[in-house]
Amino acid sequence: MNSMQNQAHEDLRYHLALHLAPKIGSGIFKAIIAYSGSAYNFFKLPKGKVAKTPKVGEKLLALRNQESELLRKADELINVCEKEHFQILTSLHPDFPLRFNMQEDSPVVIFTQGKNKLNLDRTVGIVGTRSATTYGKSVTRKIIEDLAIYQPAIISGLAYGIDIEAHRAALACGLPTIAVMGSPIGRIYPAVHKKTAESIMETGALISEYPPESTMVPGNFPARNRIIASLSDALIVVEAAEKGGALITAEIAYSYDKDVFAVPGNLQSQYSEGCNLLIKKMKANIYTGPNDVAEALFWSKPGETKVIRPGVDLNNRDNEDQAILRILMEKDEVEVDSLSIATEIPLGLLSSKLLALEFEGIIKSLPGKKYKLLV
Repeated sequence: MNSMQNQAHEDLRYHLALHLAPKIGSGIFKAIIAYSGSAYNFFKLPKGKVAKTPKVGEKLLALRNQESELLRKADELINVCEKEHFQILTSLHPDFPLRFNMQEDSPVVIFTQGKNKLNLDRTVGIVGTRSATTYGKSVTRKIIEDLAIYQPAIISGLAYGIDIEAHRAALACGLPTIAVMGSPIGRIYPAVHKKTAESIMETGALISEYPPESTMVPGNFPARNRIIASLSDALIVVEAAEKGGALITAEIAYSYDKDVFAVPGNLQSQYSEGCNLLIKKMKANIYTGPNDVAEALFWSKPGETKVIRPGVDLNNRDNEDQAILRILMEKDEVEVDSLSIATEIPLGLLSSKLLALEFEGIIKSLPGKKYKLLV
């Protein structure tokens, strides 16, 4: 290996070593990297300097004494992945998902199989209950068939029910699909989805934050929902009970300020309770067709004039519009009551102003009576 390859290999070894250290979650890991510059530096810089790292105390500093053992574990992991043809993507790797940069709790290491094209232009997550009804499966196929004109990658979790239906529909439509697994890389769970997983790898990828041969525990599956939400530009919940993984994923996506949609369902179906609840709580928009997603994400069809996000011009606008837009230009999103207080515009007048601005395509209403500027 040349000097650049040697350095890249050492960076990988130390990145994994720090990642494998006990009690190093993604938040602490990122704080260390932000302060030290790299995992390698964490182990090599003088103790006095590293001790100033936020979130790092004496117990974590003591990990530096385990450098040799942690590097041995990192080397073992690298060797296993090379043997089994699993790719290790760290936050230093050019193929590491850029969408992860937006979330503090995103993984710092993932393991993949397949084409590994994770920085795709358009992505849609589709999730739902494992106990999908005939209606739910049919709606899932219809959603993906309708979205196919926009050529998005479909993100889901390889689970029974809606997830596997979404992957299979994406494959049938010639769309890349990414399966985010709660099992260790190399272990397809459930095993009956192995053939679908193999097909996914031909054009898409399998992703896991759990290394090969690691122990699979129930908590892995709720944790992987944040990865589905993070990778998805928009998330569609097809069927969900009042409690369950699909609802967790929707809540996470909402907290990430993603566009969340829910398919409304039969009031007498327990697997529509979750979707109807999301809509009721204004944490999801009603999904009525592909245009809902396209308009929210400013997608255009092939051959159409590209949809341009509108700019903001305060000229020739009245005082109320200017006050509203200035506030929205300063913050990512603002709740309507806070906007009324900040602008001193009565709620009645403010509501009509917001509606007019939304019709113009300048602002967008969000679940929870919030608004954001479209720029």
